[in-house]
Amino acid sequence: MEGADEFMKYRSPLVSRYASKEMAYNFSDRKKFTTWRKLWIYLAKAEKALGLLITDAQILEMETHAEEIDFAMAAEEERKLRHDVMAHVHTYAHCCPTAAPIIHLGATSCYVGDNTCSVIIPVNSLCSFLLQLARVIDRLANFADKYAHLPTLGFTHYQPAQLTTVGKRACLWLQDLVMDMRNLQRARDDLRFRGVKGTTGTQASFLQLFQGDYNKVEELDRMVTEMAGFKKAYLVTGQTYSRKVDVDCLSNLASLGATVHKICTDIRLLANLKEIEEPFEKEQIGSSAMPYKRNPMRSERCCSLARHLVVLIADPLQTASVQWLERSLDDSANRRISLPESFLTADIILSTLQNITEGLVVYPKVIERHIRHELPFMATENIIMAMVKAGGNRQDCHEKIRVLSQEAAAVVKQEGGDNNLLARVQRDPYFAPILEQLDALLDPKTFIGCAPQQVARFLSEEVRPLLEPYKAKMDVKIELEL
Repeated sequence: MEGADEFMKYRSPLVSRYASKEMAYNFSDRKKFTTWRKLWIYLAKAEKALGLLITDAQILEMETHAEEIDFAMAAEEERKLRHDVMAHVHTYAHCCPTAAPIIHLGATSCYVGDNTCSVIIPVNSLCSFLLQLARVIDRLANFADKYAHLPTLGFTHYQPAQLTTVGKRACLWLQDLVMDMRNLQRARDDLRFRGVKGTTGTQASFLQLFQGDYNKVEELDRMVTEMAGFKKAYLVTGQTYSRKVDVDCLSNLASLGATVHKICTDIRLLANLKEIEEPFEKEQIGSSAMPYKRNPMRSERCCSLARHLVVLIADPLQTASVQWLERSLDDSANRRISLPESFLTADIILSTLQNITEGLVVYPKVIERHIRHELPFMATENIIMAMVKAGGNRQDCHEKIRVLSQEAAAVVKQEGGDNNLLARVQRDPYFAPILEQLDALLDPKTFIGCAPQQVARFLSEEVRPLLEPYKAKMDVKIELEL
């Protein structure tokens, strides 16, 4: 059956199930090897401009056949040569016989290998992530603004604590995302081109090509770097750029993974309380056995993949630590896995989180009920202060409240009843002087402190300015296929 072979071997779910087509292509063989060919063209053009015997016809031939990759031939060449770069040099030379003598002239494998990593990572992946992250931050900022004044139970140790607001809690998520965005911007801006450095980073082969003319070697490096779209190349490399560059990129992605895991864990906890839900499709099934369930499967997916993203940073850390002298090849196989998987995983969790934040549902009545169950206990200090102002003794009032609170707690914990502390206070003649104040003392809005003002200031001073460069591309919505 046509296409049946596809299902006879392992397929990474990152590509087959989750990742966007754009990010999957970004780490595809076609993207990789066409980028190699572009780099060989840049090198030939710069070498010709600086006086080497390379013709316009050779460069035109290379440009004409840049997209024509015979992958079967390349695979056969690699099987024979046991060298992926030379396999593609031979494959390219086969369709460019005139240019064959000058393809890869003076270069080492890392010229195409490392420089391709430099091209793919910042130009496509990090820039794509920054736009995705901007959209997530924008959606959450709108959510925070909308619910800036809605009181909700705060939790410490997942136990009821002082009130906050739904919008203020969202700002806790936003704060971490804003930090991630700044980190990713810095990582993108710090990335450089490896450049034209030769086998051990000394540029010796190019110095020989240009008969000892150091200035031409420097100009070659500058020209190729500029053609590739970079302002700077690393001044010092071994055969490879420092593998700490990979650590820098992937550590920021791992940090983003931790942020997303925290946000989506919070959403899952709130979904259990029925206070907030992620989007749920009309025909979506939450459980095969329990038809009533509305499982937070998008948030669960984010947590699951975020765990993978967080642990992947161990690979580049260990790789960077064991690069012997000018280089060791034990980085290669690892990087073929850890780099694409990190970027593909980050792409998936960002697109999923955007979908979640575009459809979060809040249930104010449920939130209000939970507040009503806990607020009488939280209001005891306010009641004591009101009684003192009315002429009562603080110690006497404290003891009265303590006894009534324990009685009310017993009803809640032992009998499963509602919190009736307020009713007990109202029935006790001791509290007669403040009965008319009780409603005001128990108004949830008096327990949220400066939360609404904090939301407004945070959004205006830190969030909106950060999103300004991305405003023109902010409207794209995410629809999940799975």
